[in-house]
Amino acid sequence: MSKHSRSHSRRSVLAVPGSSDRFLLKAPLLDADMVLLDLEDAVAPSEKPDARARVVRAIRESDWGDKIVGVRLNAFSTPFTVDDIIEAVGAAGSRLDLVVLAKTERPTEIAALDLILTQVEQGAELEVGHVGIEALIETAHGIDNVREIAGASTRLEAIAFGPGDLAASLGIPIGIVGDVVTGYPGDHYHAVCFALLVAARTHGLFVIDGPYLGLEDPGRLRELALRTRALGFDGKWAIHPDQIGVLNEVYSPTDAEIDRARAMLDALDRAAKDEGKGAIRHGGEMFDEVNRKMALATLSRARHARDGATRT
Repeated sequence: MSKHSRSHSRRSVLAVPGSSDRFLLKAPLLDADMVLLDLEDAVAPSEKPDARARVVRAIRESDWGDKIVGVRLNAFSTPFTVDDIIEAVGAAGSRLDLVVLAKTERPTEIAALDLILTQVEQGAELEVGHVGIEALIETAHGIDNVREIAGASTRLEAIAFGPGDLAASLGIPIGIVGDVVTGYPGDHYHAVCFALLVAARTHGLFVIDGPYLGLEDPGRLRELALRTRALGFDGKWAIHPDQIGVLNEVYSPTDAEIDRARAMLDALDRAAKDEGKGAIRHGGEMFDEVNRKMALATLSRARHARDGATRT
């Protein structure tokens, strides 16, 4: 598995059209933790062969620093997937960290992608398993099968949510993609997000929220990001550079959260060393092993966020 993509933060995942040289040249200069070069929805069918060549050139010739670099493949329901893998992944070289499979619906699709990637890696003289996989869940079938999908390959690194296509798949009324629907008493995507979270964490995967297409409302972007951050999501897609800073901030632990995590660990360590206790009363709360696990998870997230913030 690529050394870049297994441990680094994914607070912000910038989607970039693979058919645009201007955006491809700009992307390495931005502060996104991950850049996703898109061969799917952002590229018209007639432009896909040319976009593959542009993506390969961008991956090989640009300085991506320590960013995660990914390519979004067309879904297996299209005639483009295998050509995407052979022409784009096969020629991109070792700097490509992972591929994102659009509209993943069944675990067999992940298994098939794994097998094709193995042959492509062998032909390109890459270590087998170098290219990771992220499954993009954005249809009713994908939601129904997400637990099996999450365990379908050791290459899997993350599960991501595609709210626009899922809305179309389920018949949800049209609104701004990624926002809640007016008239529903709550967050109509909560059950979906929780299902993705459980499936991802069961297999030790990252879980990434989908984009919000309201380009002129950073306050609303922040509100929506805070919802999935509160659930435990690791990050969110961005579709414009102006969204990156908001997402990097929201999905990073706050100073107060870091201080609280350290205080928990210090209190538990002192109690275990001095009194042989595993459960203690501290500051009006009970701390035990569950608090230790929560604190370590917070500090791990903070470490990943710090690594992302210090990249060049």
